[in-house]
Amino acid sequence: MEVNRRLNGSALARLLGGWRSRGENNLTTALTEHTRLLILDGRLPIQIRLPGERELAEALDISRTTVAAAYNRLREQGFLMSRQGSGSWVTLPNDTTTVAPAPWTPSTTAGASELDLARAALAAPRGYMNDAIAYATAQLPQFLQSSGYQLLGTAILRQAVAARLNARGLPTTEDQILITSGAQHALSVVLATLTQPGSRVLVEHPTYPNALDAIRLRGARPVPVAFVDGRWDIEMLARAARDAAPQLAYLIPDFQNPTGMVMSEEERAAIVDIARRTGTPFVIDETLTDLTIDGPRPRPLAFHDRDEDSRIITVGSASKILWGGFRIGWIRAAAPMIRRLAASRAAMDMSSPIMDQLMVAYLLPKLDAIAEKRREALRRSRDALVEQFAVYLPEWRPAAAAGGVSLWIDLGLALSSRLASEAQQQNILLTPGPRFGIDGAFERFLRIPLTVPPDQAAVAAQRLSMIWLKLRSERRPAFAPELVS
Repeated sequence: MEVNRRLNGSALARLLGGWRSRGENNLTTALTEHTRLLILDGRLPIQIRLPGERELAEALDISRTTVAAAYNRLREQGFLMSRQGSGSWVTLPNDTTTVAPAPWTPSTTAGASELDLARAALAAPRGYMNDAIAYATAQLPQFLQSSGYQLLGTAILRQAVAARLNARGLPTTEDQILITSGAQHALSVVLATLTQPGSRVLVEHPTYPNALDAIRLRGARPVPVAFVDGRWDIEMLARAARDAAPQLAYLIPDFQNPTGMVMSEEERAAIVDIARRTGTPFVIDETLTDLTIDGPRPRPLAFHDRDEDSRIITVGSASKILWGGFRIGWIRAAAPMIRRLAASRAAMDMSSPIMDQLMVAYLLPKLDAIAEKRREALRRSRDALVEQFAVYLPEWRPAAAAGGVSLWIDLGLALSSRLASEAQQQNILLTPGPRFGIDGAFERFLRIPLTVPPDQAAVAAQRLSMIWLKLRSERRPAFAPELVS
């Protein structure tokens, strides 16, 4: 397999952080363990080339002998491969204690499950739906004399989306909006327009699994950039955008899926600067923007970009905030880019459903009121889940979720796929951590949706705790015992 990305010594030293903080007397063991955890957590992507022994020794201010010994242990454990003249690169052991991550569970399976902890989606806002249907029915006759094909989308909905973005502080006109059949379709249109098979696409790591699927389906290659200390690694993103020469980048700055993190204003401005300096188009996924739980709703990342030849392409959707049954999404970009995307869209899908568009156009002006009820429900669910996990699974460490629809949980052990497999046998659907990563990363993590009703949180925690205890009792170490975390 081709290895074409290299990490220098200072970058790896920054990722390792306080690798000596636990007070290990054996520096070789400490360096081996912390590097291995970086690999398992996805912060060191598979196939990335590590710095040479001398370079890393200088960056860490330790002896080259220590680095050589640590690299040798990682090779023995299957986390590193080396070739004379080519250096050493990250890999994963062939013999592990985990099973392959299951794909996203289709809806036909959910009906047979007593407890669905895989799908992070909300039910429709029933109090508004009848009025939305009545509005759409009243508006429909004006479209019946036409073919019904609306390549760009109906003017009614494009104006409603533009008005929504204007209200959030992002000046937008109707000609900057393209209506799509959901956010996933929007991403596919962008990929079809701006990438080719073999193109590189910069992504966060972890990230939304269906986005990874869309990238691979296009024949493109995702280039992962890991988070550092619970934040976006702006320096590494800039370096990857410069050195990897990606044709596109895909980010979720608002309540990132699956971690729930939100990008700061400074980071947003930095992303715009990277796009401007490197010429890389950035797809900004805002499907979760309105689902804030704590604090104010973030401003659009594109707020920081007022260039006429903007490289920021914003994607939104009615599915997460309103209802998954609405197959309506949108793209906001510079008007010339919208025309280019529309031309590509015609080869894939010539129009989105008119009735759906009309219903969403009615609901968007009422989104603030709808979102407030959503936020309160998500807050109750989040707090109940965190409380019950603290009681029944105290070793699990949920990340702080300020918004979005999921909890990203550090299990402490690389058993996520086995947990999901065992749970499925007991009619519990789970999405294991590797589903959100590349090449088997994130086996120590699990995503739990915040759509679990608060009164089911205790039941979910109890049932998962019994499965977890069973797995821990059966667990066989895959590595030298002294190195198992």
